[in-house]
Amino acid sequence: MTVAGPPRIHTGFLRVHRVLLGRRGVAPVARLYDVAMPDVVPPRSAGDRCPGALRVHEAADGGLIRVRLPGGQLDPAQLRTVADCAAEYGDGTLELTSRANLQIRGIPPGGAAARLADRLAGAGLLPTATHERVRNILASPLSGRDGAGRPDIRELVRALDRAVRAEPALAALSGRFLFALDDGRGDVAGLGADLCWRADTGALLLAGRDHGLRMPIVRAVPGLVAAAHGFLRLRATEPEPAAVWRVTDLSGGPARLAETLAAASADRPAGALAAPAGRVPEITDDPAPAPGAVAAPYGRLCVVAGARLGRLRADQARLLAEISAEVEGGSLVVTPWRSVVADAGPQPVMGLLARMDAAGLIVETASPWAGVSACAGRPGCARSLADVRADAASAVAAAGPVPDGREPTGGESFGGSAAGRRLRMHWAGCERRCGLPAGPVAVAVATGDGYAVTAPGGPPPPGPLAERVAQARTPR
Repeated sequence: MTVAGPPRIHTGFLRVHRVLLGRRGVAPVARLYDVAMPDVVPPRSAGDRCPGALRVHEAADGGLIRVRLPGGQLDPAQLRTVADCAAEYGDGTLELTSRANLQIRGIPPGGAAARLADRLAGAGLLPTATHERVRNILASPLSGRDGAGRPDIRELVRALDRAVRAEPALAALSGRFLFALDDGRGDVAGLGADLCWRADTGALLLAGRDHGLRMPIVRAVPGLVAAAHGFLRLRATEPEPAAVWRVTDLSGGPARLAETLAAASADRPAGALAAPAGRVPEITDDPAPAPGAVAAPYGRLCVVAGARLGRLRADQARLLAEISAEVEGGSLVVTPWRSVVADAGPQPVMGLLARMDAAGLIVETASPWAGVSACAGRPGCARSLADVRADAASAVAAAGPVPDGREPTGGESFGGSAAGRRLRMHWAGCERRCGLPAGPVAVAVATGDGYAVTAPGGPPPPGPLAERVAQARTPR
């Protein structure tokens, strides 16, 4: 197979900024760029345009970079660094993605992107150049915090990240290829990851489907890495390998990969853990952690804060970092549902939530902003047919708070419960529906002459937009 070089935009970006950084004497990122320019580079499709920390996407409102956070994990100092970078080099906000990553947009041309990458590397958020776009790992965000999952998978996430980075061949994965580690509660297992390990059954799910493959926890990381290699071997046999980004793109789909892995493994599916082949873990309720304060074992506490329309202002991010820094060893997790989990020290719960609410964070399920997301829309995206964020904000203002029907008990959550929530609502500027959440969700798509509103139960009755949105969000 002919091995091609990287796209011109990537190569040029690396070479130009390696020179710039060399002149400035910036060692950390200069070394990363040297590593990123081997004689042989894994093939990339020109169509795989996923941005990274080193690969800038030129949007209508400026450059956009994406910071991969395996398992959404970062410490207070790292969150402060990204917030400072957004304020200094971007538009002052952090976009929370559906893969638990962070984006900074509005980056001006010139050397800003290189300086930003330098800051990220210095904070430990850019440990590799060759693999930085393939560090896509989802994980149960409350694992090890609320005592609900089986094992604490936080270290497993870090081990998987190290294992992926240690395999040169895995740098050839698409920037869209997704790993997941579910601690047994079933929250991330239904989010469509290419490869997902579930702690409750030991199942290795392929594109969300159970094909009977099982691995004990001690084999989870090497098993996921082996499965990724298996995918790449199958991809190489495809007529157009560069166009095969995910398991579902394979000829024969996930079933073909399952057959290959089963044949190559000495660990056959265990009868005691057997499950019907092809079973799809359904998301019957919103699996996202409810916003508010969550009681953790041993008297500890963490808070779940949602970001309005998935955008976290720099000052809000610094507040969350400050809250987490008050705890010895405190850390944070960005969730796939555009919220942030932060460890919190011993303090009056209601005062803490009031402080976060005053900063504009979502801390209760009754908030009209809870569960509402949107793509960039105009003017950030040239494809968008509307300023969807402004339109979504108008609809939210018209809706007002809607209680979820349950009173806080002081047990699992002080801010609300996942049960009885309205459906999630996603606003999109075009039919591509970028950022669409997994699971049951109502959608408003810009048509150029208003919005088409749909929901799992069908389109709502005709009427004003705010009324149609409210109807669509009501579970049927």
